[in-house]
Amino acid sequence: MREAWPDAEVGLTPSGGGVFEVRLDDALLFSKKQLGRHAQPGEVVGLIRDHLKG
Repeated sequence: MREAWPDAEVGLTPSGGGVFEVRLDDALLFSKKQLGRHAQPGEVVGLIRDHLKG
């Protein structure tokens, strides 16, 4: 992901219970807890690209 967006500011918020969420601009793009599964390879990057296209 760093190659696609080298200037991005990325942070990790510690959590528990197997929660993995990806948020961008206050939008929830992916939630392992809601979907009941892990992200597929490339899925998160695709969701970020789609979000940035608007």
